[in-house]
Amino acid sequence: MRQNQPQPQNLFSTALRLHQAGRLNKAEKIYREILARDPRNPDGLHYLGVVLHQLRRDPAAAELISRAIALNPNLATWHSNLGNVHNDHERVDQAIACYQRAIQIRPDLADAYSNLAAALKKKDRIDEAAACSLRALELAPDLPEAHNNFGTALQRQRRLREAADRFRHAISLRPDYVDAHTNLSTTLLTLGELEEGWQEYEWRWKSPQMFPDRRNFARPQWLGEEASGRTLLIYAEQGFGDTIQFCRYATLAAERGLRVVMEVPPALVRLLRNLPGVERVVAKGEPLPPFDLYSPMLTLPLALGTTVETIPCAGAYLRPDATQVATWRVRLDAIGGGAPKIGLLWAGGSRLHSPEAAAIDRRRSIAPHLLAPLMAVSGADFISLQKEGPPAPEDFRLADFMSEMTDFADTAALIANLDLVVSVDTAVAHLAAAVGKPVWLLDRFDACWRWLTDRRDSPWYPGLRLYRQPQPGQWEPVVAELARDLRDFLGTKAA
Repeated sequence: MRQNQPQPQNLFSTALRLHQAGRLNKAEKIYREILARDPRNPDGLHYLGVVLHQLRRDPAAAELISRAIALNPNLATWHSNLGNVHNDHERVDQAIACYQRAIQIRPDLADAYSNLAAALKKKDRIDEAAACSLRALELAPDLPEAHNNFGTALQRQRRLREAADRFRHAISLRPDYVDAHTNLSTTLLTLGELEEGWQEYEWRWKSPQMFPDRRNFARPQWLGEEASGRTLLIYAEQGFGDTIQFCRYATLAAERGLRVVMEVPPALVRLLRNLPGVERVVAKGEPLPPFDLYSPMLTLPLALGTTVETIPCAGAYLRPDATQVATWRVRLDAIGGGAPKIGLLWAGGSRLHSPEAAAIDRRRSIAPHLLAPLMAVSGADFISLQKEGPPAPEDFRLADFMSEMTDFADTAALIANLDLVVSVDTAVAHLAAAVGKPVWLLDRFDACWRWLTDRRDSPWYPGLRLYRQPQPGQWEPVVAELARDLRDFLGTKAA
């Protein structure tokens, strides 16, 4: 007989100490040992589920915590923890139900209110999210997550100064709070406070979304210092639109005497080879040439001290291939007898790899049938620039060549022959503006930070005009205003 075998309660105390100390793998091993002895031990089931969630080995986490709750249904924190598992896996309705049950059991549980706020925001229930955050703060005024969640609700309501205050408060309570820093950065950038905004934006590299993409080169990062004659690698780090917008900084680096190499997604290589000052463009995944220094592309505004007043905005900076442009000119001239050509784009990429990005895409995209008032404007030929996404209604008079577009260089050559581009906030809008075409941007209520706030123009693109939603989800007044302006634009063209 084994006389010195640890008792279950002693095992559990040991496991809990290890768990609280962050030694998750060792805690997991002991929780499993407890359950091997007693498969219906509710504490063991619950905490094993929690530790698996923390270790990102989640497939069994929800089941384990649910089994624990079935054995002991009256512990609010267990319901809240199950909600966290569901929320992290975008099972948002289930998460909301769990948080609500936790609050029913313990109405004084601040964490449950704060977590419920985060889940409600994902469902675009912003007013409810703000109310839950406030309730959490009434119960626990020093809860950093509640300040951050309230700040994100205020962001969505465009109460940006108040949002910034909340993020700052969260940071004062937890100086290394990554989400609060990144949220503060986008709020400051939206407000035009670029100097501090760029500094805070560097916290993006500590976020779960961006951390896996951080490059660790055995070379120093360039931070704007004098480095004439040295080779600088600039690598694209985010979406196509970000790369098109910020590739202009490669030219600025070249003007400082650096030899510039860029690494970008394959779909942008051919287009960006014509960027002034760039010696070589490499597709991501291909071997890199030798280099002395490097920089992530969206760190360059920080390195070069960009403010609203010093945004590099000299007009068109991308040049489509002249032969392709001429070919498309002939083809488009055959449409409509010489009427002005208007490019139209109503949806961005769905970005299903990122639930947060997918939610933004749903808000930035417009159902194509809502653009019918534009189709009622006579005197123009409309050209679809929609590569994927929902199809236009059959009665829309749209010429569509997008099946022929193999990369952004192809699309740029087509756009170079248009008189105007009307688009939601997508990479193609950046592309059209970067090749010097007028762009009318249909913008969601909680606009991206790059478009700033309370202005119709953009310091990034001199030919871009913003049409902002007056309230979340309200596209009809935006389209009505745009249709009126389109009649005026076509009248001017006709004159």
